[in-house]
Order: sequence, then C-alpha cells, then structure tokens
Amino acid sequence: MDALNDVAVFVQVVNSGSFTAAADKLDLSKSVVSKYVTRLEDRLGARLLNRTTRRLSLTEVGRAFFERSQRGLLEIEEAEAEVSRLQGTPRGELRISSPMSFGILHIAPKLSAFQLRYPELTVDMVLDDRKVDLVEEGFDLAIRIGDLPDSSLVARRLGPCRHVVCGTPDYFARRGVPQTPEDLARHAALVFRYHDSPDEWRFTAPDGGLVRVSLAHRLRMNNSLALREAVLQGAGVMLTPTFVVGADIRAGRLKAVLTDYAAMEISIYAVYPQRKHLSPKIRAFVEFMTEQIQDPPYWEP
Repeated sequence: MDALNDVAVFVQVVNSGSFTAAADKLDLSKSVVSKYVTRLEDRLGARLLNRTTRRLSLTEVGRAFFERSQRGLLEIEEAEAEVSRLQGTPRGELRISSPMSFGILHIAPKLSAFQLRYPELTVDMVLDDRKVDLVEEGFDLAIRIGDLPDSSLVARRLGPCRHVVCGTPDYFARRGVPQTPEDLARHAALVFRYHDSPDEWRFTAPDGGLVRVSLAHRLRMNNSLALREAVLQGAGVMLTPTFVVGADIRAGRLKAVLTDYAAMEISIYAVYPQRKHLSPKIRAFVEFMTEQIQDPPYWEP
C-alpha cells in the first residue's frame, strides 16, 4: 500500500505544481509529501522531478511515469465507483440451482416479474435434484428443501414445505379412502426416490404419537412431477409436497387424505456462500421469493 500511496502523492504534486499546494490538498505537511516522493524515487532508482527554489519540472522519465500513473489512478477510481454502483443496483448474471419440480412450478413462472423489476439482471437457472457445490460449480445461490446439515453456507428460509397423501377421487372410489396410515398398506404407493426413507412414510397422529408405515411400492421415481402425472392417471397414492399438488387439490383433480395425521413438514431455503458483503443480486432474489411465497404459501390447498 505504501507504493500506491507514494504514486498518488507524486501525481498530486505534479497536478498541483508544488509540494506546498499538494500538501494543502492532501492535508499533509510539506515534509511528509517530500518524503513520499523521495521514497518513490529511491524505489524506482530514478529522479522524477527537478526541484529548484522557484519551480518543479518533470524529468523525461518522470513525465512517462506520471502519465502512466495518472491513468492507473483514474482506473482505480473508476473501479471503486463501479463497485459502489454494483452494490447499489442488482445487475449482471444470477446463477441459481433449484430442485426440478420446485423450479418448474414456482420459480420459472415468476422470473418474468423478477426481471421486469430488475431489468439489468440476467438469470441462469439449472434444474437438478442433485445437491450442487455452489462455490466449485459457480452458482450464486441454490434452493434447497429439507433439514439442512451444518455447513459454511448461509441459509435463508423462504417458507414451509408441508406434505400430503393424495390420489384421484376415482382411485379412492375404487380402492376406498384410507382412514389411518396403516390402511396405506393396502394401497398402491408411488414413492419419491430421494426421500430419506422412501419405503417408509411417517406421520404424527392426532395424539402426538409417531406412526411409521412400511410400504410395498408399485412405482418409484426421482421426480415429483412425473409421480404426479402417474397419480393423476389413477395409478395410486403419493406422499408429496403441497407445492407439487396444491393446485390439483383445489381444482378437485386430486384428493388429500389422512389430513388428521400430519405428514412431514420441512422448509424451503435459499442458500448461498458466506459473504461479508452480500451481492445485491442475491439479496434481490431472496427477498423477491420470500415476498412471493409468504407463510402460509400461496400453493396451500
């Protein structure tokens, strides 16, 4: 940093025309200003200024050094101004990783409104149920659903993620409506591969007790939207987040059952690397999604 300070003082001396005038502008003593310039000349091994009692003049090498130094200092000033500008206005590219179903249903439809609000932002969203390494793979943030393990990432809760058991009204007309979780053993279960225990569904009974039901599944998939399509065709029942089937339940295409028994409730988070100064584009997206989802979320049946 001493080297940069020395250069900045030298440039100010040249622009001011004297050590005294430069000292006044820099709020330093004349002797300190002279020391900065002398130290710079010693480090460079070259005289930059011809000093007389009446005037200062640049040497040939001093003039070349001054011109390059002045341009460099202006570049630094412009870079600082650009950082301040970027810190105030969301701009640039925002790279997001999102689980496939949630991204398709609840992020992609809202990106138009988000970009209308922040027209200087572009979005690159990758849909993948895999947990990506944000830093290694160059993502600004990720949407994650579940109980988060301890990590160096910052997690901002966007809203709850409640689960329901559901099937079509025609399916339940044929197979009967389960009255207790144990009744699910007689139904065709369609399971999501990435649940912690896909072949065991867990519920909290009205009395607070934990109920575990082991299932002989008919179909297992790694995508909730694909499972939803199978359920809509009457293939069986599924335990799934309300963000997947809330609209279907409201429209009567699917029926939620066992509603007295609370299925798993986890949370939806935006996670991003620990940063001292949070980028405006990340802050803008997190605040936008929190505003959109709310609690309870808009998709609840």
